[in-house]
Amino acid sequence: MGILFGFTPFILFALLASVSMSLALWVAFAASFTLGIRDFARTKTLRILDIGGIVLFGVLALYVGFIQPGLKIQTVRLVVDCGLLLIALGSMILRNPFTLAYARESTPKEIWATPAFLRANYVITAVWTAAFALTCAADAVANFDNAFPYSLDVAVGLAALGLAVVFTARYRAHLRTRSARPAIRE
Repeated sequence: MGILFGFTPFILFALLASVSMSLALWVAFAASFTLGIRDFARTKTLRILDIGGIVLFGVLALYVGFIQPGLKIQTVRLVVDCGLLLIALGSMILRNPFTLAYARESTPKEIWATPAFLRANYVITAVWTAAFALTCAADAVANFDNAFPYSLDVAVGLAALGLAVVFTARYRAHLRTRSARPAIRE
């Protein structure tokens, strides 16, 4: 699934954040920039997730590096997860679900404008948006309630994102199976 490759900067951030916040933000920024440039060189377009990652991680790396270096990991995670939520919501508001760019890579061009293809991408983007919202909620609770364990915050986020991955894979398989069936005529 190409969409998982698009999340590489966010995954790198999550893996490196406990080692060094600055390192995690700069590596995520570099990964976002590299993915964006690679895709732009190939297709002459930038994906919404790439643009969002470049801006989000670039601004955060500068802010944490130069303005407020002591920011807690939970606070930075909250900002990153809220950034993902805004990217997903914004893409739907702009009528360009962020999953479209990835879905087009594995779908024939003549399908791209069909209502079923567009609807499927809105559904998948909505599920990812819900996962990001749940992750943001857990991050917010962790930031404002010291009794909420960091490990539970991380577990909620991983569970929400894992469910979004599973849903995406199964929904795509369901749609392929359904489109392969011959239509019943009465």
